[in-house]
Amino acid sequence: MVEKTRSRASRRSRKKRAALGFPRFLRYWYFRLTRLQGHPIEIARGLAVGVFSGFFPWFGLQIAIAIFLAIVVRGNKLAAAAATWISNPLTDVPIFLFNYKVGELILGRWNPERDRTIFQSSDSWLEHWTSLGGEALRTLLFGCLASGTICALVTYFASLHLLSRARDSRRSR
Repeated sequence: MVEKTRSRASRRSRKKRAALGFPRFLRYWYFRLTRLQGHPIEIARGLAVGVFSGFFPWFGLQIAIAIFLAIVVRGNKLAAAAATWISNPLTDVPIFLFNYKVGELILGRWNPERDRTIFQSSDSWLEHWTSLGGEALRTLLFGCLASGTICALVTYFASLHLLSRARDSRRSR
């Protein structure tokens, strides 16, 4: 009798997971995240500062900055370190190009016509970047600050909602 109950329960849980539509690795990280020790607010703070620091181009320092910020805002340090992996070798170029464009918009330097001429030949593209120097870094950092702040806020509220819901459902069982 106990065997039948277990098999029914496992079938139901399999159906629930399949209904989520998550690939297996996303489900794995979702369950790892929901089982982190600490209050959902602390974990959400950690995730938010991790995403924020992951938007900056300081490779190798992103985790240290995220842990420092997690200490400052009293967030989960492990969640902060894990969330910095939003920028990885596959996402770095698109994220930083997007951040640079956001920085151009914020600083009033965006010129689509110039972008077309720059990307037409590789020589002018390289010349353009080397001539910018500190100006390009400033533009990138402004874009990183804006994008990182927005994504950190979205991450905080979304993860707080998901973590609270997961904890409540686990408590009700």
